[in-house]
Amino acid sequence: MPHLVLLGDSIFDNAPYVAGGPDVIRHLKGKVPDGWQATLRAIDGAITHSVADQLARVSPDATHLVVSVGGNDALGASHILSEPALSVGQAVKLLAGAQERFAQNYHAMLDNVLARGLPTALCTIYDTRIVEPDHRVIKTALGVYNDVITRACFARGLPLIDLRLICNEDADYANPIEPSVQGGAKIASAIARLAAGPEADWRRSVVVASG
Repeated sequence: MPHLVLLGDSIFDNAPYVAGGPDVIRHLKGKVPDGWQATLRAIDGAITHSVADQLARVSPDATHLVVSVGGNDALGASHILSEPALSVGQAVKLLAGAQERFAQNYHAMLDNVLARGLPTALCTIYDTRIVEPDHRVIKTALGVYNDVITRACFARGLPLIDLRLICNEDADYANPIEPSVQGGAKIASAIARLAAGPEADWRRSVVVASG
């Protein structure tokens, strides 16, 4: 029986933010193809370093992994957006430093995940609600983190679930950084679409861009 396991942060572990409504894993269990099992190992607040502990708790019968992590790493580095800079170039260097640190951590995490030898899909970090006052700044800054994720994904021939395109309405967010019931349903639909497609899609860089 195919067994899909979710790793990462509150993009998947969003139960505390949906006021008793269906969270991502509940949506997913209702959407995966017949005969598939889905398990949540993602934990709210996790960063890239946290995935190793989650991976240790993955059942031996797991057959497919989906990873959504990095948003909390970006949140932890968000203080650089308030640091002074004498030029645009200097500001870009600050972002580049954050990107390099994230890349080191993300690649180490991904090496650990792929060592399992299981078909694995990655997720981008989505934007925040358009109504947020710093939406443009956040979206632009997250681009340096998503560049790390997409490069890692395409270099290793992995499928990509692009949450930036899937969660494209303010109603997809329960707050600036967590998915709502609607957003969780769209995320689950995107994962289920990958699961329902050809098994070959787990071994190449296809992009899932809608839920």
